[in-house]
Amino acid sequence: METTYPLKKGSLKAVQDPNPDSLRDALRFWTTGITIVTAKYGDTIHGMTVNSFTSISLEPPLVMVSLEKVTRTHGMVKASGSFAVTILESAQRELSDRFAGRDTEQDDRFVGVDSFALETGSPILSEGLAFFDCRIKSAHAAGTHTLFIGEVLVAGSPAENHAPPLVYFNRGYRRLEDL
Repeated sequence: METTYPLKKGSLKAVQDPNPDSLRDALRFWTTGITIVTAKYGDTIHGMTVNSFTSISLEPPLVMVSLEKVTRTHGMVKASGSFAVTILESAQRELSDRFAGRDTEQDDRFVGVDSFALETGSPILSEGLAFFDCRIKSAHAAGTHTLFIGEVLVAGSPAENHAPPLVYFNRGYRRLEDL
């Protein structure tokens, strides 16, 4: 059921028991950073663009990513027990699109992308703003997704990189100065 509420500036549309489209309409106003979550299982590496990433605790160092259960990355994170997160800078829109599945899920998304591995073996993108190499501490089913809480084994950021982050708002990439 849709209801409209008057506000000082325009009106507010509210949907009771929102469906995925109406929920997506409201969530588009949450500004998020963009990350690439990666994993290695056996000899295979894969990754995907994720904006559902957050810090959980500084002591112990814990972060969380939310991954859709049907994705290849989800399966690899679950099987390997680890993942890495790279925070993207504003100039990395093409990388975000590539890892978001604009290509097929089976393509090698790492072709031409410099990366390195540390404790877990999960690939970390060389050009990001910051990275976190994590071992899974817990996993929680949440609808179509799993919330993976990872213990941060190694974290880092380039000493001289002061580029702005890549952010997503209102269904598009933005620069911080645009908001």
